[in-house]
Amino acid sequence: MKTTAAPAWGSTYLTATPAGGVDLDPAEQLAVQQTLARYAFALDQQDLAALESVLTVNAIWTFTIADEVDLGPFVGRAAILDFVRGAMDAQTDQRRHNLINIVFHSADVGTAEVRAYLMLTSNAGGSPSVITTGFYTFSLERAKSEWRIAKLFLGMDNAE
Repeated sequence: MKTTAAPAWGSTYLTATPAGGVDLDPAEQLAVQQTLARYAFALDQQDLAALESVLTVNAIWTFTIADEVDLGPFVGRAAILDFVRGAMDAQTDQRRHNLINIVFHSADVGTAEVRAYLMLTSNAGGSPSVITTGFYTFSLERAKSEWRIAKLFLGMDNAE
């Protein structure tokens, strides 16, 4: 199946980021970004324990490919880990989830809404290539001294 996104298809998911909607000090903003980086590294290193550590128990994970093919929602950390385990078992290449243009949509001491672009690369065939691009919307919650992903939506621009 080949699915390719039309221009601006993600605008229904990526609402404008309001100015001044972030009431979170810079150290906490960095802590949120570190949680997102740990999420990406966990996927790339196929480290399910690390992935588990950045998700809330009741996390929700939903995908769409170009607004045409939907996957999920996967509800609960266990369901997400089962889905990811199956995807990892099918991979034969090294992938890298590059999260770029990270922007806070809103944030306070206990919650954060973050948007980021995805560039997913692979080394299949011996040379790096881009598999897909897309975007994430993350909802995070502060649990004790850690930020955890409570909800994530992934919109991929294409799939083959």
